Amino acid sequence: MAGRQTVIRTLHDAGLAAWFGGSLFGAVGLNGAAAAAKDPSERTRISSAGWAKWAPVNAVALAAHTVGGVGLIVGNSGRIVGQKGAGTNTVVKAVITLAAMGVTGYSGLQGVKLGKNSPAAAEGTTEPSAQTPEEAAAAQRKLKYLQWAIPALTGVLLVMTAQQGEQQKPSEIVKGLLGSHR
Repeated sequence: MAGRQTVIRTLHDAGLAAWFGGSLFGAVGLNGAAAAAKDPSERTRISSAGWAKWAPVNAVALAAHTVGGVGLIVGNSGRIVGQKGAGTNTVVKAVITLAAMGVTGYSGLQGVKLGKNSPAAAEGTTEPSAQTPEEAAAAQRKLKYLQWAIPALTGVLLVMTAQQGEQQKPSEIVKGLLGSHR
């Protein structure tokens, strides 16, 4: 059982790490580098091409995190129900995970719209210019905020994952089962 839980934990954590790290790199590195292209019409094309290359990897990361998360919930169901604070943490984390998945999916749809209209002259990857077609400009305006929402939400998930790890320490389990807190 311990070997299986290790695999499940690894899927969960590695998936989340890739999801967080990839989204942060995309916002900072990829979009930042594409925005530096000298030809304004290349900015959206380069960014869209990079995000399209990342999308399948990101999908695997989300799937791994989801499978691992469900496995952890199943494997820890007794503790989640019986340990004070564990159930609340699990529910809040599930809600934030679903929100992050929704934002990721919506961001992907906006990226597809931008890609369909690329190359399009633009000030940056998420900043339209007067020459940017309206569908691309609308997508860019949304992506300007979505690109930061994903690492923010997945960053919260990283913190909550660490908190759950602390809750699994034997001393914390005993405190949680007895209902005592510091």
